[in-house]
Amino acid sequence: MIATGSEVNLALESAALLRAEGKKVRVVSMPSMELFMKQDKAYRDSVLPPSCTKRVSIEAGSSFGWARFTGDSGLNIALDHFGASAPYKVLTEKFGFIPASVVERIKKHFNV
Repeated sequence: MIATGSEVNLALESAALLRAEGKKVRVVSMPSMELFMKQDKAYRDSVLPPSCTKRVSIEAGSSFGWARFTGDSGLNIALDHFGASAPYKVLTEKFGFIPASVVERIKKHFNV
């Protein structure tokens, strides 16, 4: 799982649920895509190994740009719309930004 900012905690909580089921999961905090891409390939590959193709990005904003890191078979959990208004706890649940929903989407996408 790759996340940035406040989504890192969601990724960590989701990973804990998956690990409790015996799944092997890594969480990568990527605070800046631009800085990450400026690193040499060896470093980028050590953080996101090419052999790992089951990649998930979690972004409470747009999914734009995340496919570069998740690949063609990856899952990008994001909000590509705007305009909803409600208390944040209502919105996070409604739009699936809670650990149980993230895990459900991952299992469905990767058939695990």
